[in-house]
Amino acid sequence: MNDVYIIGCGQTPVTKGRGEHAHQLARDAIRLAIADAELEPGAISALYVGNMMAGILGRQQQLAALCAEVSGLQGVEAFTLEASCGSGAAAVRVGVMAIAGGFHDVVAICGVEQMTHASREAVTQGLSTAADWELEGSQGESFISLNAVLMARYMQKHSWQSADFAAFSITAHNNAINNPNALLQKPLDLPGYLDSKVLISPLRLMDAPPICDGAAAIVLTNKNGARAMGKKARARTRILASAVATDSLAVERRRDQLKLSAAELSSQRAYEQAGLRPEDIDFFELHDAFTVITALSLEAAGFARPGEAAALGREGTYALGGRLPIATMGGLKARGHPVGATGVYQIVEAVQQLTGSAHKNQISNPEIAMTQNIGGTGATVVTHILGTA
Repeated sequence: MNDVYIIGCGQTPVTKGRGEHAHQLARDAIRLAIADAELEPGAISALYVGNMMAGILGRQQQLAALCAEVSGLQGVEAFTLEASCGSGAAAVRVGVMAIAGGFHDVVAICGVEQMTHASREAVTQGLSTAADWELEGSQGESFISLNAVLMARYMQKHSWQSADFAAFSITAHNNAINNPNALLQKPLDLPGYLDSKVLISPLRLMDAPPICDGAAAIVLTNKNGARAMGKKARARTRILASAVATDSLAVERRRDQLKLSAAELSSQRAYEQAGLRPEDIDFFELHDAFTVITALSLEAAGFARPGEAAALGREGTYALGGRLPIATMGGLKARGHPVGATGVYQIVEAVQQLTGSAHKNQISNPEIAMTQNIGGTGATVVTHILGTA
């Protein structure tokens, strides 16, 4: 197996209503990543694109081939990967396998989603296709309603109040202020959280991410390609682990509805690959699509015991200066969650931290990062561990 290095990163600002098509957003991110890698497009031999809803909202399938065409990569191997909200990291996973397996020397990965050109109803219906259609989607369930149920059950089991979830959103918003690519660059405090609209009790507007558009891209290579980059900072970022696990799509079919079993298994597999433990991770770019998922993710990955995450959040554990910073550039909650792009944004932001280029959000001397991208309410979970070695 070849070692896999990240040698280029690119991202577009997360926006609403700008009007760019998905392939145009992808083109911009891909070109930025290739330029960051100081390569010519001809050096790229494959492109893997993560996307969930281009076919649903934009009536555009074969998105990867279109992205290759407009990005100057026409002729390369190109596939679109779909794992609902985990599509971005799924594309990264395929890119890692392509390099590690020796099939390609240099590949580009892009995650992209355009959502704000469609009606809210169409977006809600599109997102609901990531749930079990027979048991959930066709019965009128949405991700808001499903997460509201999880949140209510979690509160009942662990004696939490709605205010106990606030620290997760507050941390994300405070971190997004200094991220020029974040959608919601505005602070949040406890009164602001509690004053936010209740969507479906007990879930509030400040428990959920915004609908938005965006694209992020990376360039991967093997050790020889990284060595050819010389002392370039990006070449010092290596993917130490890449792991995937799955669970039932329907929440009701899971043995323990308040346990993200796929996140736990994906994390364990990643730790084993990297030869690391939870305490070795310096920061965690987690899938904070809903605050209850933040809590469940921290527990599943081994960073908190069941019911403990809120107390750690109030103590500052997850702040930039804490033991385990999360959502260091705003996360899904405040950077924004253009669903098919999220997993690649996480990787780009992890590279920023590991290479000392996170500017005002830079944490102190990080060496090991973990990213986790979740499809649906936990049906597909992709975990990556990155290091500076």
